[in-house]
Amino acid sequence: MSEHSDPAPAVAYFSMEVALDERIPTYSGGLGVLAGDHLRAAADLGVHLVGVTLLYRDGYFRQEVDSQGQQHESPVTWAPGDLLDRLDVAATVTIGGRGVTVTAWRFVIEGSRGHRVPVLLLDTDVDGNAQEDRRITDQLYGGDSRHRLRQEAVLGLGGMQVLGALGWGAVPTLHMNEGHSALLTLAALHQTGAQGRRGGGAADAVRARCVFTTHTPVPAGHDRFPRATVREVLGQALESELDTTGCLADDELNMTRLGITFSAFVNAVSARHAEVTREMFPDVPVHYVTNGVHAATWTAPPMADLFDRHLEGWREANVKLRSATVIPLDELAVARRVSKDRLVETVEERTGVRLDPAAFTITVARRAAAYKRLDLLLRDPERLRVIAKRVGPLQILYSGKAHPRDDDGKATLVRILEQAKALAGAVETVFVEDYSMALAKVLCAGSDLWLNTPEPPMEASGTSGMKAALNGVPSLSVLDGWWIEGHVEGVTGWSIDGRHGDSGEDGELDDLIDKLDNEIVPLYYERPRTFLEIGRLCVALNGSYFNTERMVREYRSLAYDRPAATT
Repeated sequence: MSEHSDPAPAVAYFSMEVALDERIPTYSGGLGVLAGDHLRAAADLGVHLVGVTLLYRDGYFRQEVDSQGQQHESPVTWAPGDLLDRLDVAATVTIGGRGVTVTAWRFVIEGSRGHRVPVLLLDTDVDGNAQEDRRITDQLYGGDSRHRLRQEAVLGLGGMQVLGALGWGAVPTLHMNEGHSALLTLAALHQTGAQGRRGGGAADAVRARCVFTTHTPVPAGHDRFPRATVREVLGQALESELDTTGCLADDELNMTRLGITFSAFVNAVSARHAEVTREMFPDVPVHYVTNGVHAATWTAPPMADLFDRHLEGWREANVKLRSATVIPLDELAVARRVSKDRLVETVEERTGVRLDPAAFTITVARRAAAYKRLDLLLRDPERLRVIAKRVGPLQILYSGKAHPRDDDGKATLVRILEQAKALAGAVETVFVEDYSMALAKVLCAGSDLWLNTPEPPMEASGTSGMKAALNGVPSLSVLDGWWIEGHVEGVTGWSIDGRHGDSGEDGELDDLIDKLDNEIVPLYYERPRTFLEIGRLCVALNGSYFNTERMVREYRSLAYDRPAATT
């Protein structure tokens, strides 16, 4: 077979997108970044795990936003051979009635103690495949629903075939990060049946192996495919098998239902998200493992140096961040100033706008989906002008990509640019295009306040505020997702709860502006050491808990090392 020498994994982690490296554009946002952090933490902890995803030769997309706020997309050019190792392995999956050859590339993540986690990136751009089939793995989330199902067949069915070709077909635990890879359950059924266990026994054996994590708090967000598309892409034999599972109800394949049906452990990604998921799937026992971020990846160099001096061993044991209160505030102030100077330099390099390093800087950086309401803060521009004039200068930074087919998300970008022009001369408002891991690291570290305003209960978890917390940056956020667990009012940041006025969007906006006007901005300018103390508590209380070291330990104890998963 191949030149690979990785030990047999105990867990195969499947994800449609994974943020492996800033130079590898195989991710679009939070789901992929979370997957990459999961794998990095597994490497740190010595978990025998292999990641499985798709290659995406055209990446997600490169974003340009013109002066009117219109988003323009173009492919991301990169050379897989410069960053990945091609494995001498191939598998064949039947898609659309044709045999499609799937090959694999490998990226290796090395943990803090030298443990290596291989990641397989599946590729159909192979000589011998039909031209249409060669393009299956070109772009993340590109094409119509037929193309999407073709990609998911490569991920789930092709991923299992490639694992088998590598000699890893019997990997004990199969972890599906969202429903995109749920077709792997059919491959696992075939594998189990071939080993002599059929009927209910085979289904039970597959359930004993499978773990399913959902990140989607609304029914419309779960992948569904009409029966006709299932038959065209997967063929009548697999269509019949799906019928027997009950996952083709109402002539529609629900990928989340398929994954859940064959998983012994199902989890949401925050306590609140578990409640929402149980309402969608009342017949399913839903656990939760609250998301985290990889501390060593997301802590900026000035803060990491500070932790190295005062919190020895924090990279290997993130819980040591709990003692961040021993860090002298003067030293914290220096590290924060270096991070903010880096932010100012980056914004000037990318936009030509020179920010004031002394001005209070609010950042809103998320995927530009309508429910995330990136522009909520700008809906009361007059009060922002008043705060800037009466209390102190304000600067607002925006960044985030809208999906190419998300017209509502694109409209949000237009509104942000319109309001930025309206606020010119009073509140400097800057949009930084082409949001990425590299840019996120700078924004999370250098801002003074991280603002998050999703429409509840649509934030399953969120992780950007966790990254900010590691860098001593407090959050102002709607009480949803992780913030319900991480929020301590005036200690780790502030809540937006709509208690002032309406309980809906208008009330949330009033509460948001009131908190800025009466508490947060005055605190920054009038009591800077107290503001620093809050940042230090963000590290101690949020950074020490909302990390992927704790998260992967929970997955290992609750899901990977279950008796059913090891028998």
